[in-house]
Amino acid sequence: MPCVQATGGQQRPMNPPATAASWSRRAWREDMRRLDLAVYAAVAATPTPTLDRFFGRVSTAADRSRIWLMTAGVLATVGDGPGRAAAADGVVSIGMTSAVVNLVLKPLGDRRRPNRDTYGIPVARQVTMPRSTSFPSGHAASAFAFATGVGYAMPGLGLPLHAAAAVVAYSRVHTGVHYPSDVVVGSVTGAALGQVAVALRRGSPLRRGRAR
Repeated sequence: MPCVQATGGQQRPMNPPATAASWSRRAWREDMRRLDLAVYAAVAATPTPTLDRFFGRVSTAADRSRIWLMTAGVLATVGDGPGRAAAADGVVSIGMTSAVVNLVLKPLGDRRRPNRDTYGIPVARQVTMPRSTSFPSGHAASAFAFATGVGYAMPGLGLPLHAAAAVVAYSRVHTGVHYPSDVVVGSVTGAALGQVAVALRRGSPLRRGRAR
């Protein structure tokens, strides 16, 4: 029975106290936020001078999906029918994922980029800070979308491309332009949308290794 409060001879319902479930959800979100910041801070504070330049170059190479579009071009050129199908699947996956992430998810997330000065990100590992919002990572999403798309026509490339996508995703944390949760959600989003994009392009259920 809801609680009531008398006011001027009338009774009106009182706002019910917060439930244990809602408190638990808030506590869980706060713990995840702290963990996210702690991982970002730990990466920032770990000296890696020999890796800084490498991850900076990887992150820059993935700007505007350049590294993936170049890969698609190579596949289409030397891979015959399966290569052309894989390239098309990969490019379509990037296109759909980029549209969803940039036009829908980033505005909804509306998360500010990390402040690299606050966490002391070494200048040697920094890349240009994007002007877009931070959540989720578009680089991670596009990388995993491409790897997922290509993997359906050419399964043998699935594992190495997903490994490369993971390197790109991590590079965005290493260079300080994303929090870890940004790239995790971006990676999952890209992998999911890559499957959707390939299914829509083929107009049929997905079957690995076979292109229509």
